[in-house]
Amino acid sequence: MIRISTLLTAVAAAAVAIPLQAADTRYPVSSVIRIEIVEPSSATAWEDKDFLDCSEFILTEEDVRYALQHIRRVSRKSYFSEYTERTGCSGGASVTFKNGKIIVIGVEPTGRINIFEADAKLEPTKAPESFYECVPCKDRKMALLKDALDRADERRLKKLEAEGKIPPGEAERRLKTLRASR
Repeated sequence: MIRISTLLTAVAAAAVAIPLQAADTRYPVSSVIRIEIVEPSSATAWEDKDFLDCSEFILTEEDVRYALQHIRRVSRKSYFSEYTERTGCSGGASVTFKNGKIIVIGVEPTGRINIFEADAKLEPTKAPESFYECVPCKDRKMALLKDALDRADERRLKKLEAEGKIPPGEAERRLKTLRASR
């Protein structure tokens, strides 16, 4: 009985020690020698300003380091799934490692990340593009963007109220509920 409880304790301790979301070992943050923010904020043609105005999302060097520590590789199909949360916003950076490898990383506030390896001119190499998600990145960045999300919710709800899709006064009630839930 003591051996079983000791074994269970050891297994539980190992499970706690192993990170739930391990970073991609090809891009260790400890080997980064330079991060250059190439595009701090950009928007695609399908940016949803009712969700988030992209000018309120600015990619920082700290964001890139955090992403490299927490990314989890996903398939191309999963990355482009119709069920994947998107904002139409992103930022981009180049990252140089001690071994000379250079990557270009695109980060969205929702934690969607794409990476391709590049040469010194930041042109893609023959290595295939990789796709990642980073739930801790999303949680962290969205917490920083809480005010921006509140403004986006307000715009969306006021628009619905003006269009008569929700009753007068309902926008303010829903907005209070949304703010309280964050």
